[in-house]
Amino acid sequence: MFNLEGFGHLLLQGTLMTIQLALVSLAFGLAFGLIGATMKLSRFGILRLLAGIYTALIRGIPELMVILFVYYGGVILLNNFAGWLGYDGYIDVSAFGAGVAALSLTFGAYATEIFRSAIRTVPTNQIEAARAIGMSPVTTFRRILLPQIWRFALPGLGNTFLIILKETALVSVIGLEELMRKTDIAVGYTKEPFTFFMFAALIYLAMTAFVMAVQQRLEKRANRGVAGRVMP
Repeated sequence: MFNLEGFGHLLLQGTLMTIQLALVSLAFGLAFGLIGATMKLSRFGILRLLAGIYTALIRGIPELMVILFVYYGGVILLNNFAGWLGYDGYIDVSAFGAGVAALSLTFGAYATEIFRSAIRTVPTNQIEAARAIGMSPVTTFRRILLPQIWRFALPGLGNTFLIILKETALVSVIGLEELMRKTDIAVGYTKEPFTFFMFAALIYLAMTAFVMAVQQRLEKRANRGVAGRVMP
């Protein structure tokens, strides 16, 4: 057995913080991805340009730098904006909020391309048929596009979420006490790095295994009725 020397509760707290950070980032990242994909497929050039800049910028910068830019740059931007509005106080950015923003932007940049590809995979004649029978754009999206987008996008989204789950460890550099930060604290007190880092690695492996199992169940459910079809 691993000798946690009374630090087991710290690792549990860090694990729960990691899960919370990953899930909140997933929710916002999915929204960013849908918005980004819609903009990339828009008939307006300015929207396509903005979405292209967003994905190229975020995907071209290391995730650690995105976190640092959001955390330190966010403080500067918020205080400058507040000062422009006449507010004289100081506004701080929490490590959790900065971590969510950075990971959401990162996930959203990759999800934008995944959703864009999934949307373009849906046959256009289905959309035309929905319009022909009088479906509104919202109903067409909900009943025609979304189920198929979900099926085509699930593998890519699941793999991207696994990456984001592991990248939550990077948020420890700005002081968020997630799993890696708690592990480092335990190592500092006990001087047993191998024991605690190995235990943290096993926790990450357990979380990724759980996510992979959920992903497989969701993919199986999303592909009901289309067994045997070749996925794009």
